[in-house]
Amino acid sequence: MSRSIRAITAAVAALLLVTSCNSAANSGSSGKAGSGAVRGVTDDSVKVGGIVSMTTSTGYSKKDTDLGARARFDRANAEGGVGGRTIDYLGAEDDGQDPAKNLAAARKLVQQDQVFAVAPMSSTTFSGADFLQQQKVPTFGWGTLPSFCGPSYLYGFGGCMVPTPGGTISQTWPEGLKKVMGGSEGRSVAILANDSDAGTFAIRTYKQSFLSAGYEVTYAKPAVPAGSVPSDWSAYTKEILRSDGGKAPDAVVSVMQTPYNIGLFTAVKRTGYRGVLSDPTDYDPALLAKDATEKALDGVHVLTQFQPFEQDSADMRRFRADIRKAAGKDVQLNMHMMTGYMSADLFLAIAAKAGRNLTVESFQKAAKGFSDTGTLVGDRAEPKGQKESFGCGALVRLKDGKYVVSASFTCYSPIPFT
Repeated sequence: MSRSIRAITAAVAALLLVTSCNSAANSGSSGKAGSGAVRGVTDDSVKVGGIVSMTTSTGYSKKDTDLGARARFDRANAEGGVGGRTIDYLGAEDDGQDPAKNLAAARKLVQQDQVFAVAPMSSTTFSGADFLQQQKVPTFGWGTLPSFCGPSYLYGFGGCMVPTPGGTISQTWPEGLKKVMGGSEGRSVAILANDSDAGTFAIRTYKQSFLSAGYEVTYAKPAVPAGSVPSDWSAYTKEILRSDGGKAPDAVVSVMQTPYNIGLFTAVKRTGYRGVLSDPTDYDPALLAKDATEKALDGVHVLTQFQPFEQDSADMRRFRADIRKAAGKDVQLNMHMMTGYMSADLFLAIAAKAGRNLTVESFQKAAKGFSDTGTLVGDRAEPKGQKESFGCGALVRLKDGKYVVSASFTCYSPIPFT
């Protein structure tokens, strides 16, 4: 893995963007197993664990990813498990969004807990990626990190969201905004990201994506310090809002996490800006608990790469019911729950195809010819998903304290990454 990809993976970023050791453990060894000493597999169970950023320095948390995974595994067990085995889900290790802790969590799950698979892996850092790949541990998460794109044992539940040489770029975001803005012809966009390797990569990617969709990109910079939310946004807003020949662009797109978006959008709105605001992060009803946060995010169009919770479909109704049962009460749905749920779901779907004779080799063989249709993330296929995104998504807009669908869930053809 190249130095640049390692740096990208370790940096903080919101959706897209956000690796390194070896060990004596080996995927074919360990513990009691009913099918030839396969790590984490016994006659009646399969052991799975997760890695999630539950605590971070900025207060941003993905803790509900663990609930989402547990909800999906609970349903699988209630339905008889997979291949006659129940899923022994150990829960998720908290990596604190720290590269060292991420690798330590991966080592613990494999060497100490002896898991067959890691699902979910949800963090903006994935320094444990090389270790899990070397140890042949099937690992599932949101493919917004470069590590999910290429390695044979790592799977993004929506495919590879981060372009790699010879790969593709998903057009879900710019195409969705076309529905909001009435097309891209004559429309200008400013894109802002964190000042990090991940942010630089995000800008390169989305600049190409929006240009290909027909927009004029008037500003595209990884300018905001990573790890510290600015208290004064005026330097950024002045440059952005004069980027279109001295006037404001038609849309301001942020590729950053929630605390940054709150600051940026608040500052932009105070200038009287009336254009479109969009990000890939802030689809979470819990954010509305504070009046200031709700005000900052009101009107923002948020990219989702799964069916919106507001969509009434059989799969969405089942997702709601599974989450409610696992939580033991009604809870507000959020994208972290979906991340955990669909990471678990993809693991279960491939494991079901592998059948009773579950080994790492049989699992990988099943993955190579796996496909299904009409899921909460669209049509899935492997190994396609290790090279490109499944290309599906929607936009939701926060309006008067509630999310509404502003661009319906649709699948779009990707474009080549250059």
